[in-house]
Amino acid sequence: MNDINIEGSAKTPTVQFDSTTGMLNLRGRSIPENSIEFYKPLIDWVDQYSREPGSKTTLHVQLEYFNTSSSKCILDLFKKLELVRGTGNEVVVLWHYEADDEDMLEAGEDYQAIINIPFKMIQVEEVDGH
Repeated sequence: MNDINIEGSAKTPTVQFDSTTGMLNLRGRSIPENSIEFYKPLIDWVDQYSREPGSKTTLHVQLEYFNTSSSKCILDLFKKLELVRGTGNEVVVLWHYEADDEDMLEAGEDYQAIINIPFKMIQVEEVDGH
């Protein structure tokens, strides 16, 4: 199974999905022109990964900002990870948010309320001084 490594841009997040270590990273901004087009390969990858997952899967979400259409796609990603957890494997979401970014904290809490995966909220210092 191929890993995914996508360099982030002003509109799309950096993505690093490693099937060997079970480490999945989503970092940056997520405001792509077409969220479904951007996230479909990621969702398909997790779907494929869920058939033979590692014993522990960790998704690091470090997004500065994401738009509404991205939020639906991110939810779909979490739903695929629920399948991994449903087969008895450990799955955890590390939701990073900046200290002064209540919107991002609330977004993580909203996901946590509807997804059957343990979330850890991780407050980080402001990045790049913004």
